[in-house]
Amino acid sequence: MSVIKILIVGIGATFAMDIWSYVLNLFGITSLDYKIVGRWIGSIPKGRFFHNKIMDTPPIQNELFLGWVSHYLIGIAFAFLLFVIYSKDWFEKPTLMPAIIIGIVTIIAPFFIMQPAFGFGVACSKLPDPNIIRFKSFMAHLVYGFGLYGAAILFNMIEKVFK
Repeated sequence: MSVIKILIVGIGATFAMDIWSYVLNLFGITSLDYKIVGRWIGSIPKGRFFHNKIMDTPPIQNELFLGWVSHYLIGIAFAFLLFVIYSKDWFEKPTLMPAIIIGIVTIIAPFFIMQPAFGFGVACSKLPDPNIIRFKSFMAHLVYGFGLYGAAILFNMIEKVFK
């Protein structure tokens, strides 16, 4: 089992989330702006983890780039979590349910870490229409789970061709 496989599966699953977000955007349904993630990550080394409202925090240099890089690194980290919990066997013979479970479990990070740190409250409880935001987040993370499965299947198919 190679680290490359975990990296590619994590990137593939994260890309699936981005495709989902792009499709929703075609219908006028917005999703998280990764410059906000970059602003948050970029504020941490300056000693600021929590914000009253992240939108009121002054922008930082390259926050959009930092946000996108962080988004993909987090996606890779969660693919590594899949490896830790289900072992290399899952990556060799992927099944849907473990990928879906990991995808859904990953919603813990935004609900209980990122959103409160942004000043949005636990699971966006301080924002208007928090249930809509929660549902959109749930769907994005469900898509990530499907992406884990699809990326692993695709990687294995490609790997067989080149063996």
